[in-house]
Amino acid sequence: MPRQRVLLIQGHPDASEPHLCHALARAYAAGAGDAGHAIRQVDVAGLDFPLLRSQKEWEAGVLPPALQPAQDDIRWAEHIVLFFPLWLGDMPALLKGFLEQVARPGFAFSQEAGGNTFGKKGLTGRSARVVATMGMPAIVYRWYFRAHSIKSLERNILGLCGISPVHETLIGMSGDLKPADAVQWIARLRRLGQRAQ
Repeated sequence: MPRQRVLLIQGHPDASEPHLCHALARAYAAGAGDAGHAIRQVDVAGLDFPLLRSQKEWEAGVLPPALQPAQDDIRWAEHIVLFFPLWLGDMPALLKGFLEQVARPGFAFSQEAGGNTFGKKGLTGRSARVVATMGMPAIVYRWYFRAHSIKSLERNILGLCGISPVHETLIGMSGDLKPADAVQWIARLRRLGQRAQ
């Protein structure tokens, strides 16, 4: 299998203690490293940046200096893996704020001559995986709630930028995982890392 440039984006907003998302990312990184893939990592909780508050700021404002390395890493990557817990049915606000900041016009997409702001996708040629943990059973989230927030992330953020295909790993009942189940998920993420999938 060809070696790839892999970016791991840790979207868990709590950096005060390790969580399942951190263990899953470590497992993925270990597998990718064993297979010879190049790895970079962004820990959103460790970045200091403001939230966007206007369309004007998003379109014409200056990217916060703390986020320039993250943009550079996204540009460098061939495959991007996002890790986050589902909070109130969606990604945590800090991760959403990070994506709003880095996915700006001129980077994630650019305007075409006809005036279509989203005309040219800026991140084509990249694939992604979304790894989300949640308190409910994953099957309930997927079938009853139609995985609405994951689908929104895939379609309205990643897809809008040209990132495709996007695969999902949804881990339900994460707060009540038995040790044996946690070990299986860790092993699964390590195997995904080896294949850079």
